[in-house]
Amino acid sequence: MDPIAALRQSITEFETRLRQVGPDQWDLPTPCVEWNVGELVNHMLLGTRMSVQLLAGASQQEAIAALGEDMIAASQDPFADFEALARQMLAGFAAVDGLEGTVDHPMGQIPRTMFIGFRIMDNGTHAWDLARAIGADETLDADLVQRMWDDIQPMAAGLRELGMFGSGGSGDVGDDAPLQTRFLDLVGRRP
Repeated sequence: MDPIAALRQSITEFETRLRQVGPDQWDLPTPCVEWNVGELVNHMLLGTRMSVQLLAGASQQEAIAALGEDMIAASQDPFADFEALARQMLAGFAAVDGLEGTVDHPMGQIPRTMFIGFRIMDNGTHAWDLARAIGADETLDADLVQRMWDDIQPMAAGLRELGMFGSGGSGDVGDDAPLQTRFLDLVGRRP
């Protein structure tokens, strides 16, 4: 799956679950123990808006300064807001030079080809988190899962030390388990 198709599918996966969030589900816990549903959606709104800004040339400082906002509290319609931002992000990556060069990410200068992988992984993983939290279908697109699995393999050995994926892989999931289960376990989820 090419990166633009994978980004598009990852957006669809997250939007599908976001549409299903009921009015009484915003405070439900998620597999990201530090976030409830509303906080997870806020994280996704902030990350997607940051991506749009970085693709348009924003600096690292500008990106970081905008990350503390509560976009959920300011939103009339979080789904419409995510959809609009996601379309802008997709257009930025799909532009003629959208995958060329670098962005001034909060982690430092990173290639846009790496940055799109971060966005694919964030959308796909948090789509599963949201599905788990609200009791929706947790099955992700198989091609997307393969793409995320392939993208994370170079970092697999050091994920636990990064601290970005909870406690990392449990070591309890065999190579014969479904790929989605192996991927989720590797990124600290326990499906």
